[in-house]
Amino acid sequence: MATKQTKKSQSEHQHELLENPEEIKGRLERGEAFIRKNSKIFGGILVGVILLIAAILYLQIDTQNKNTKAQAEMFQAVYYFEQDSIEFALNGDGSNAGFLKIIDDYGRTDVANLAHFYVGSIYLSQGEFQKAVDHLKQFSADDFFVQARAFALLGDAYMELDNTKDAIAAYKRAIDHKENKFFAPRYLSKLAVAYEEAGDLDNAIKAYGEIEDKYFESFEYTNARKHKARLEGLASK
Repeated sequence: MATKQTKKSQSEHQHELLENPEEIKGRLERGEAFIRKNSKIFGGILVGVILLIAAILYLQIDTQNKNTKAQAEMFQAVYYFEQDSIEFALNGDGSNAGFLKIIDDYGRTDVANLAHFYVGSIYLSQGEFQKAVDHLKQFSADDFFVQARAFALLGDAYMELDNTKDAIAAYKRAIDHKENKFFAPRYLSKLAVAYEEAGDLDNAIKAYGEIEDKYFESFEYTNARKHKARLEGLASK
C-alpha cells in the first residue's frame, strides 16, 4: 500500500513540475549554467568525437584506395607464383613488386592479407618453416576452402618444426572450419599422423576411424583403414 502511495506521490510531483513554469525555467537555467561552466569540457568532447569520425572515414577511404592499387601490383606476383618463379613472386622483378613488398606497403588491405597466404606457402615449400608459420598465422579469409587450406598448411609447418601440439590444433581447425567431404579426409589423415607422432594412439585411431565411418568414398579411405588396423595392433600390445 505504501508503495502505491509513494508512486502516486511521485506522479503528482511530476505533474506539478510540468504545470509550474517557474520550476521549469529554474531547471533550464541551472542546466545552461552547468553547460557554460563546463563548456571547455563539452567542447573538447565534441572536437574529439568529430576527429574520431574523421579519422575512421579517412582510414576507410585510404584503405580502399590502397587496396585498389595493391590489387594491380599483386597481379604480376601471382603470375610469377603460378609459374613457379618463386624469387620474383616473393621479391619482385625490379619493375613489379613481390608479395613481401606488397605486405610492407599495403599492410591493412585485403590484398596484403592474401599475400601472407602466398608467402606462407612459399616459405613452407622452401623449408623456411618458422617464416611460414609467421605469415600463415596472419592470414584470414571468408572463403572456407582457402581458410581451411591455410590452417592445414600451418599444421604442416608446425609438424616440420616438431611442434605436434600446435600442429594438432591447426589440423583440427582445418577440419572443423565448415567441414566438407572433399578436404576433411585429407586433413583428418594429417591429424592422425600428428597424433601418432605425439604418441597419442587412441586419438590417431579415432581420426582414421572418422575417415572410415564418414568418408568411405574418399581417396584416403583405404589408407585410413590400413593405418587404423596397424595402430590398433600397436595399442593392444
